[in-house]
Parts: sequence; structure tokens; C-alpha cells
Amino acid sequence: MKKWTGAFQVAAVYVGTVIGAGFATGKEIVEFFSQYGIAGFIGILLVGYLFIFLGSKIMTISIEIRAKSYEEFNEYLFGKKLAKIMNIFTMLMLIGVCAVMLSGAEALFVEQLHLSKSIGSIITITLALLVMAMGVRGIFAVNTFVVPMLIIFNITLLIVTLTNDYFIQNFWLTSDKQFSWRVIMSAFSYSAFNLTLAQAVLVPIATEVNDKEIVKRGGILGGIFLTVILAASHVTLLSLPELMIFEIPMAVIVKSTISSIYVVYLFIIYGEIFTSLIGNLYGLEKQIKKYISVKSVFIYLGIIMIVYGISRVEYGKLLSLLYPAFGYISLIFLVLLWLKPVKK
Repeated sequence: MKKWTGAFQVAAVYVGTVIGAGFATGKEIVEFFSQYGIAGFIGILLVGYLFIFLGSKIMTISIEIRAKSYEEFNEYLFGKKLAKIMNIFTMLMLIGVCAVMLSGAEALFVEQLHLSKSIGSIITITLALLVMAMGVRGIFAVNTFVVPMLIIFNITLLIVTLTNDYFIQNFWLTSDKQFSWRVIMSAFSYSAFNLTLAQAVLVPIATEVNDKEIVKRGGILGGIFLTVILAASHVTLLSLPELMIFEIPMAVIVKSTISSIYVVYLFIIYGEIFTSLIGNLYGLEKQIKKYISVKSVFIYLGIIMIVYGISRVEYGKLLSLLYPAFGYISLIFLVLLWLKPVKK
């Protein structure tokens, strides 16, 4: 039973790291999958397989080589020379995604709660610093609470969508991009992008757990949970006309279908943005700590100052610019990870 409890905690951190501003709000799912209609669903199934197989592999290898950070993991994959380039790229990705998370939190406060950006920033940054002060225990606690709530909510929303008279029509929605090479490329780039980022958290977490059976189960559970949430969100999003124009499409759907739980859902979206933010902050701090011998709180403050500056760009623009670019560049990580053997 202890192993399954540990596996669930690992799975929750895995899910919480991948699901961030774009995923929880629906914007990221629209960008990579829902704009392709039914073909996007096929792409999601491919992503699910990659998340299960490669997520588990990252953590298993991390224990084998006793990697404490994504830098050591990249050295194993790329070799020392190429790893230096990949580590710089990964660090830039983590900073960029943290900026998207903060910008997404601000967009939530402005678009849905009708409050100022400043309030969103102050609340998010303060909470992040409080959780980071607790270390791994804080990350486990937040994810173990938020992730099950998101799964339950997405399934609830899916059930409501399935009762819609236009469900079948929306599900088989046609698109001029449907079944083109773009769908497959989206699936691979999405997986590559998220796995490259997730390693910043999965590597140190796996080494700390130091049990291959637990992390393997956690990777499988996490991949299954991510597939279910992705598929449920995708089907739900297809019920929204002109879904490309909204910054937070999932909130728009909830407000129009089950408005009684609208405020609760906003908290869940915010929780998922927050889990991704703290996960990436944790990965960055672990890496920077190797080079700068100062207290962690000062490292976090320095990262947040940089992230805050980047997050001044509008959330939707920031996501649509950074995520696809990071995804295509990350494909080399995906290929090398796939080819690397795991010791028996």
C-alpha cells in the first residue's frame, strides 16, 4: 500500500507539472489539438502513450544514474558538450514557462474575476514563495490536493457535454487541417515540450524517492491521468463555437453550462497554474544552486523578478509564441530519450 501511496504522489506531481496555465485554461489544448477537430483526439492518444512510456523512463534512468538535476540527466542523454547547450535551452524554457504561468494567473484575475493584474501577481508570487519554503513536502501537498479535484471536475464537465444535443456533430467537427501531418507534429512537439520541462521536476523527485517500482507506477498513473484530462478537455472544448478567440475557453464553457460551480472551477484553474509554476521554480532553483552558493529564497526572488518582466507580454501571445517553438526544438530530447536503453 505504501508503494501505491508513493506512486500516487509522484503521479500528482507529474500531472501538476505538465498541467499549467495553457492546459488548465484550455488555451494550450486548443493550440495543439482542438483546432484539428476529431484528428486532435487521435493526437491526444499518441501523446498519452508517450507520457506513460517516456515519463516513467525519465524517472527510472534518473535513479540508475543518481541524477540530482536535469543538467546531469541531459549529460547522460547528450554527452557533456551538447548537454551544455541543452541545459541553457532547458533553463530558458523553464523561465519562459514560469512567465506564461504568471501571465496566465494574471489573465484569470483580469478576464474572469475583473481584478487588476497587480493583485494577481502579488497573490501568486506570495503563495509561491510560501510553498517553496516548504520544499518537496510543499510541492507534494499542493499537487496531491489540486490534481484529483481537476480530474473530477473535467469528468463532470465531460458528462454535461455528452448530454448536449450537438455533441456528435461537434466531436466529428471537420477542419481543413484535419488528418494532416500537422496533427502528428503537434502531438510529438507537445510531448517533447512537456517532457523536456517535466524532467526538471521528475529527475530530482525520482532520485529523492529512490525506488524504481514507485516511480514507474507513478509515471504510468500520471500518464493515464494526463490522457484522461486531455481527452475530456478536448471533447468539451469542441462544444465551444469559435474556440480560438478565447484566452480561457474552459472558463467560458463552465460559465455557460454549469454556472453554479463557475467560481469553484476558477479556483481549480488557478490551482493548476500554480502547481506548474512551483514545479518549474523548484527545478530552476535546484539547477542554479549548483552554481551560486546563496540561500534558496534569494534564488527564487531573482527568478521571479526575471519571470515577472517577461510576463508583461499578453498571456495568449506569450503562449502561442513560446510553446510551439519550444516544442519543435525539444524533439531532439524526445528522440534521444526514446532510444536510450534502460538497465534491467
